[in-house]
Amino acid sequence: MTTATAGGAQAVPPADKRPPERAGGRRSVTGTRGAVAAVFLLPALVLLGALVLYPIGYSVYRSFFDQAGTGFAGLDNYTALFTDDTIRTAVKNNAIWVVFAPTISTALGLIFAVLTERIRWGTAFKLIVFMPMAISMLAAGIIFRLVYDQAPERGVANAVVVGVHDTFAESSGFPKAHPLPVHPLKAGGGGSFVTKEPVRAGEPVHLPLVGVAPAKMPGDAEPAKDPAPSPDGKITGTAWLDFTRGGGGRPDVVDPKELGLKGITVEAVRDGKVVATTTAGADGVFTLPASADGAQLRLPASNFREPYNGVDWLGPALVTPGIIGSYVWMWAGFAMVLIAAGLAGLPRELLEAARVDGANEWQVFRRITVPMLSPVLVVVLVTLMINVLKVFDLVFIIAPGSSQDDANVLALQLYRSSFGTDADLGVGSAIAVLLLLLVVPMMLVNIRRIRKEGRR
Repeated sequence: MTTATAGGAQAVPPADKRPPERAGGRRSVTGTRGAVAAVFLLPALVLLGALVLYPIGYSVYRSFFDQAGTGFAGLDNYTALFTDDTIRTAVKNNAIWVVFAPTISTALGLIFAVLTERIRWGTAFKLIVFMPMAISMLAAGIIFRLVYDQAPERGVANAVVVGVHDTFAESSGFPKAHPLPVHPLKAGGGGSFVTKEPVRAGEPVHLPLVGVAPAKMPGDAEPAKDPAPSPDGKITGTAWLDFTRGGGGRPDVVDPKELGLKGITVEAVRDGKVVATTTAGADGVFTLPASADGAQLRLPASNFREPYNGVDWLGPALVTPGIIGSYVWMWAGFAMVLIAAGLAGLPRELLEAARVDGANEWQVFRRITVPMLSPVLVVVLVTLMINVLKVFDLVFIIAPGSSQDDANVLALQLYRSSFGTDADLGVGSAIAVLLLLLVVPMMLVNIRRIRKEGRR
């Protein structure tokens, strides 16, 4: 059957092949009645309303009531978000998270994707970088709580820092060592110790100390020896640990089981000036030149300096950057995979044409690769921004109780305000609404960008 038109005849499909009409004469594209479609969509709509729309609506409603939920509070709960010091810290930290965590993760993902594009083992490298995504936030938090442990023997970060520090700076051998009141030493100021009387040639000097655990002594320390008087006017003496394991030792006497303080520095001081310096041997014996005769001997404070224990990663100053580092470790792989997928779709002829025209790799990357990847970069960046606004697990697990207030974020404060010991559901609901208001614009930007790319 045909119908006449201005351009001639037009075929009309047979009646048995036409899509069924909807109520009101409109045809359904899929041939499905509207009522049947509504029945199938109803369960999903019910779940959406029960699990999403109702909680959102109730949170908005509850945010206008007081802690008990019986009195109308108006905007007081929202005012508290910007006047309470704890919540203001959470808002400030969230701003830091939104600026740095997505930016660093996206930048690293871009670098990894570009650098591994041409190497043979690039796929294996990408797999390794992406593997942290398979770990839950809880597990990652536990891992980095151990990584940032203050003790170098447990925390990997401080083990590296202490190792590098001790490579370039000599550490003290006898921290917390000190003399007993019966010893011939006294405090010399600034953490040093000096002899109570000037020393004389031909009279061996005893410099006993206590306060060093035998297990902390140098491994090659030998049993201390009494020095023999020097016939040429030199000053001789012994510095040793005046402690006998198991008891039985005598103060200020070199006993057979007591060890020498190997490497301890001894200075001869006269009129406030150092006239001679030496170090003790493995058996604690030391010798000073004749110029030290009549001077006082000093054990400088450098012998007793506390060992360097690294950085306080989880202290108030560094806890937020430290937790952001753990987040980047997890999510840089996510950014890398998405950017690598976008990179694989770039037209290679444009890149090769730029190289033929004389552009170096940096110019190709900056002027061609990055601009053409900008849609993907924006999607990744916005997705990570939405993600960091909701970050909770890492902060809750990694930050110790002493610095949790300094690392506080809105999601953690939402939990503390809603379920803590002094719960205030009004403030907690206000925080939830604030998070929603921050997330929704970013979601809209992301959805709009994805739809725009889909229409290309």
